[in-house]
Amino acid sequence: MSLTDLPAINACLNSLSVIFLSAGYFFIQKKQHTAHRNCMIAAFATSTIFLICYLIYHFNVGRTVFAEPKWFRPIYLSILLTHTVLAVVIVPLILVTLNRAAKERFEGHKKIARWTWPLWMYVSVTGVIIYLILYQIYPQR
Repeated sequence: MSLTDLPAINACLNSLSVIFLSAGYFFIQKKQHTAHRNCMIAAFATSTIFLICYLIYHFNVGRTVFAEPKWFRPIYLSILLTHTVLAVVIVPLILVTLNRAAKERFEGHKKIARWTWPLWMYVSVTGVIIYLILYQIYPQR
């Protein structure tokens, strides 16, 4: 494995997070608390591994610049901006949400999870979209 493999690995980790988040949502709707907990812990683990890999990649490679095609750049930058801002916001939300669940403060957990889940899902999905744009659809040379 090399540094050039990390973007694809990161996209896979984000995809796994989406799967675990979706399954966790499904299980809590069915009142299957243990399955919900396990899925959310798995989503947290995959997101944490993603963050570590992301930081390693960008520490070594630097930032990625989207240049072409010019007409698509504003669309890409809009996706990237919302993704980046929400990625920063979501970290403390995830930690508070998990902490409340771990302390069995479920009313407080449910109140914040209503915000955490959709934002976490958005960040994970747009992470995959950004990978596809940068490395598959419009690879920058």
